[in-house]
Amino acid sequence: MPKQAIKPPKPTASELDLLRVIWRLGPSTVKDVHQARLQESPDLAYANVLRLMQVMHAKGLLVRDESQRSHVYAAAHAQDALQTNLLKDLIQKAFAGSGKDLVLAALSDHVTDGEREEIKRFLKENPGG
Repeated sequence: MPKQAIKPPKPTASELDLLRVIWRLGPSTVKDVHQARLQESPDLAYANVLRLMQVMHAKGLLVRDESQRSHVYAAAHAQDALQTNLLKDLIQKAFAGSGKDLVLAALSDHVTDGEREEIKRFLKENPGG
């Protein structure tokens, strides 16, 4: 019987913010992540980042290396795998399972002219899939 892939847990909006930082930086300490997030959220307390990263570790969103004095956290799931999982969930919940409806909704309001040209190029270079 083939081994099924484990479905990653669904992160909250705050958890996704921290995951984006960790995906960008790679394995990081709480201090690293806090410093990076301060650029966008100057009032963000170190204790809040620490607490959230501990929760994310418990949920299975982060793995933790405790071999050093400052624990180093890394994303437990690749960015594309987690995004694909979230996208599938969104398509099911908001678009009744229709990927076409999702794409049409995104294209109608959320795409720049440059992005639209890039999409056209992609579709031309990848017919049928």
